[in-house]
Order: sequence, then C-alpha cells, then structure tokens
Amino acid sequence: MDLFPILLSLRVATLSTLLAGFLGIGLAWALTRTRLPGRSLLESVLLLPLVLPPTVVGFYLLMALGRSGPLGAALEAAGLEIIFTWRAAVVAAVVASLPLVVKAVQAAFEGVDPRVEAAARTLRSAPQVFLTITLPLAWRGILAGLVLAFARELGEFGITLMLAGSIPGRTQTVALAIYDAVQSNDLVQANWLALVTVVIVTGLLLLVNWLPRVRL
Repeated sequence: MDLFPILLSLRVATLSTLLAGFLGIGLAWALTRTRLPGRSLLESVLLLPLVLPPTVVGFYLLMALGRSGPLGAALEAAGLEIIFTWRAAVVAAVVASLPLVVKAVQAAFEGVDPRVEAAARTLRSAPQVFLTITLPLAWRGILAGLVLAFARELGEFGITLMLAGSIPGRTQTVALAIYDAVQSNDLVQANWLALVTVVIVTGLLLLVNWLPRVRL
C-alpha cells in the first residue's frame, strides 16, 4: 500500500484544522458576542461550502488563486505558489471545514452565560475574560468542532481536485488516491486506503461522542 496519500492527508488535515480553528473561533466569537454589521450575510457566505457543489467552490477559488487571479498574482509576486501544490490542498480543506468549526463554536459560545463574562470583566480585561472564562467553559464544543473539521478535511475531494489536482507523490490525498485507484481498477489499493480512512474517521467520531461525558 502506498502510504504517501495517507501521510499527506494527515499533514493537510492537521495544518488546516489549526487554521480553520483559529479563523473559526474568531468568527464564531464575533457572530455571538458582537453586533457585527452584515452578520446574516457573513453567516450565509460561511455556509456556502456546505451547500454549493465542491466544484463550484473550487472553480472560484481557482479563479482567485490562479496566476491571473487577484490573490494569485499577489502571491506569485511574493514567491508563494499555491495552485497544484500541497498548499492548495490545505486551502481547500480550510474552506470545506470552516463552516463546521464556526457553527460548533457558535453553539459552544452561546452556551456560556453572558452574565458570567460580564461579572468577570469587572475584574479582568476582555482578552483575559475570553482566555480564562469563555474558552474553558466552551472547550467541549470547540474541540468537537475541531475533531469534526479534521474528519471532514481527511475526506475532502472536490475542492482539492480543482485546486491541487491529483499528482501522485505531490498533491494526491487519500480521497483522490482512492478515486484514482478505482479508475485504474486497482481495487486492492483502493480497499486498503478506504479501510484506513474508515478506521481514522470512526475513531474521531467516537471521540466526539465521548467528549460530553468528560469531566474536568
């Protein structure tokens, strides 16, 4: 069994979970704790990757990050190549998983009593309250969102195919490798990769189900 797709997928999922977690926590806090102008529009845009076909999302990202795109031209001028590299797979995974993180963290923040935060702000600054009160009280929901994001990123296919392609030994994630193996009638390779993926994702889902029973 070729282990490269699995190792690449784990690498991509780890990096994208960190990025999606950082962005998702910030966005969720802004949506739940501030009077953000255009909140409904922002929430709708964040949910687009969940409802649009992945190829549509991937196409627009390709247009934006390609050499002729506004972001792609700036990145190329800075010497950073995105399209058809492993970095593109990270971008695809972040875009695909960010809605899951935002919604999970939103629910976690909404479960924190604002009166507790208000009382804490009489003694501490807003950043201190966020780090010492809000995050510790919401940690289960945040961690569940990150775990679900990691699982989603392992299985990302459509956006990754559009942005990174399926280049063996370079950008071929496990989902793409399974598809290519089936297309080439290498069912043994496809079966092994699928089994490994099922085991990893099942373990992550068991972790999510176990989190509510954890007491600190």
